[in-house]
Amino acid sequence: MGTGKHRAVSPRRTKMGSMVVAGAVPVVLTLVGTGNANAEPDRYTPVDRTERTAPVTDETVPVAPAAGESAQGDGPPQWPAAEAPNIRPYRGIRIPDDVLSSLQWARTAPKKEYLAPVEALHAPAPVEPVPPIAPPPGALRFGDVQVESPEWLPREQAIQINDGSATAEANFATFLDSVGMERTRSDRVAGQTLGAAALGAAAGAAVASPFAVIGAGVGGAMGLAIGMPFAPIGLAAAPLGAAYGFALMAAPLAGIGAGIGAGIGAAAALSAPPRAVGSTPEAFAPAPETAGAGEPAGR
Repeated sequence: MGTGKHRAVSPRRTKMGSMVVAGAVPVVLTLVGTGNANAEPDRYTPVDRTERTAPVTDETVPVAPAAGESAQGDGPPQWPAAEAPNIRPYRGIRIPDDVLSSLQWARTAPKKEYLAPVEALHAPAPVEPVPPIAPPPGALRFGDVQVESPEWLPREQAIQINDGSATAEANFATFLDSVGMERTRSDRVAGQTLGAAALGAAAGAAVASPFAVIGAGVGGAMGLAIGMPFAPIGLAAAPLGAAYGFALMAAPLAGIGAGIGAGIGAAAALSAPPRAVGSTPEAFAPAPETAGAGEPAGR
C-alpha cells in the first residue's frame, strides 16, 4: 500500500500549509517561552543503553587515546595525544529521519475512542508531567493541526518548531491534569487550543499581509537611507528594516488571531460531549424491528 509520500500536492494546499506554518511559528515561540529551561533535566541526559531496544555498543563510540599513549599501542607516543575531557556519549532512541522531532520521551497521538466529562475540578496539585506527542512523519504538528513541512523550511528549524509546539501542548495538558481534568479531556483541550491558535495566527497574518507589505517597504527605505552613508556594510540595514516593518504590522494581528483562535478552541474542547468507553456510532442507532414468523415486518 502506498504511503502517498510522492503524491502531487495542489498549489492551494501547499500555500495554505505555508500560511499555517508562518502564522504558527510566533505562537509556538510565545507559548514555549522558557519551557526548555524548565524541562526536567533527567529527560535529556545520556540514556543507559540497557533500557533501549536498540543498544549501542561501546565499540561504536570513538575514544581518544590517553595522554602519553600511542594510537597504535606501541612505539613512542605521538603528538597530539591528550584526551578530551567531559565526554559523555549520548545514547538514546534513534528517531526516524522522516520524523521532525528530537523529543526522546514523546508518545504516540492519543486515541479518541472515548472522552471523559469535565468534573471534579480542584486547585492545582502536583502531578506527573505529561509526555509530548510525536508528530507524524514529514509534518509539522500544532496541537490537532498537522501540515506538511514546507520545502523552504530547514530540517533543524522544523524540529525546533515541532519540539516547541509539543512541549507547550504537554505543559498545558500537565496543568489541566493538575486541576483534576481526566487525561483524554486534557489532551483534547490542549491539542485543540494550540491548533486553533495556530489557525487564528495564520488568519491574522493573512489579513495583515497588505499592511505588512507596506510596512516592509517603508522599513526597507528607512534602513537604506540610514545605511547608505556607511555603504557597503550599511546596506545591510535595508533588509533588516524591511523585516522589522513587516513584523511590526503583521505581529499584532497574528497575535490577536492566535488569542481568538485559542479561546474558541478551548471553549469547543471543554464543551464537547463525553463519549463512554466502548461507545460507537452503531451503539446509538435504533435496533431494527424483527418480523415474526409469517407476519410482515413492522407489525
